[in-house]
Amino acid sequence: MVAFYASALDGVARNPVLPTPLLLRLLAFDGGGDGPPRHALQRTDLPESAVAVILAHPNPKARIGFATSTGAEPAQRARLADDLSPKVRAALAYGPEWHHPRTTIAPLPDDVCARLLDDPVASVSTALLDSPHLAPSFLASLATHRDPSARRSAARAWEKLPQDERSALLADPESEVRRAAELWACRRNARVTAELLRDPKSAAEALRRGLLHRADAERCVAERTHLASLAENPSLPTDLVEQLAGDPDDAVRLAVSLRPELDEARRMAIDFNVGGLDRGDGVRWVRDGLADPEVLRRAATSAHPLLRRAAAQSPHLPPDLLRLLARVEDPVVENRLGIHHPDAPEEVLMRVYARLGGTFSAWMAETHPRFPREGLAARYADHPDGNYRRLAVRDPAATPTLIEQLSHDPVVWTRQAAVGDPRLPLHRLREALHEPELVSSAGANPALPEDEMAAVLTRAGVPA
Repeated sequence: MVAFYASALDGVARNPVLPTPLLLRLLAFDGGGDGPPRHALQRTDLPESAVAVILAHPNPKARIGFATSTGAEPAQRARLADDLSPKVRAALAYGPEWHHPRTTIAPLPDDVCARLLDDPVASVSTALLDSPHLAPSFLASLATHRDPSARRSAARAWEKLPQDERSALLADPESEVRRAAELWACRRNARVTAELLRDPKSAAEALRRGLLHRADAERCVAERTHLASLAENPSLPTDLVEQLAGDPDDAVRLAVSLRPELDEARRMAIDFNVGGLDRGDGVRWVRDGLADPEVLRRAATSAHPLLRRAAAQSPHLPPDLLRLLARVEDPVVENRLGIHHPDAPEEVLMRVYARLGGTFSAWMAETHPRFPREGLAARYADHPDGNYRRLAVRDPAATPTLIEQLSHDPVVWTRQAAVGDPRLPLHRLREALHEPELVSSAGANPALPEDEMAAVLTRAGVPA
């Protein structure tokens, strides 16, 4: 399809007031083999009539688009479990590849996952077991499955498994299943840890989290075996922790500085270096405790940059810790608060936007519910930077005259923001429908009359 018409249809597909008859017309379109616009397939709250059109669409690309939708309910997507195309079933099995960081993907029902796991096409079951969206209850049900790959995945639900199923996985005839189980069991079993240390594939992870015999820990220190991993180990004897705190390797000293049992004086006495872009994702005890008030308080009040950055990822920070982190002069902390916390302060969101305009973090800040609106027109309508002029469109007090003025801005992003605003005068909105860089924004404008939406579909060759 010609790019202009594809952009036009994409805009109409995003329009929040798109009437159902036009939606159905758009969904039935094949798009020259590309299928309907993705935004039409992945709208939230699709009516049953629209879901029926998608499920029966002859182009598998349409069904794949719906199978990976974050807007559809799991029960709706599950109706593709018996689709004739294995590509569609695999897409359903894996689920959405990307989702908004502020949203949660609900898993498919367990019985549907079970059917997909037993699919005769191997790519479907592989996609399912690779999915990050599986319910713990389903993972736990795999412990006795005939497929070794499924039993290996069951180890991800280790804490939910009864003891007899844990024991069975540890004695499984398949080495990969045993290794997956042992990497969980080793946390409380030094013998299992010692066995894993003999396997190069599992040694580093076993050193990171396994219960250690002192002799094994001393040998690894002497041989300098995976010292950065060893430095994270919760069972590492105190004297060896102290020894590694002065190790010549920067990565080892940094790992020691992040140990949860250290008090602030000892932690900050370690000579560690933190990269400007390191977000603290490797601080497991904080990452695992993002809903734990005590963990959050210890991390957020620390002087260690990586602990503060790790804590800033939590949407559960109480007000006092949120205020504390909002005052930290650390761009990574600000970015994470803007992405993850529902009450991120306006000033933090504005600083992220000012520093990173045009990036994902800036977009997350700008789309945050608390991003400021009032007063932006007066402050930024004449700003020399187009990224700031675009903010004027967000102001409820912006006049139709100003919106129209901004729709002619030299910067395309500003023009697009203005053209998508319902205050844009209708004559200018109709003009924008014929401008390639603006047609998508114009199509998505909720003030676009229904007959104009229909005309866009007709011009793009969408059958009535």
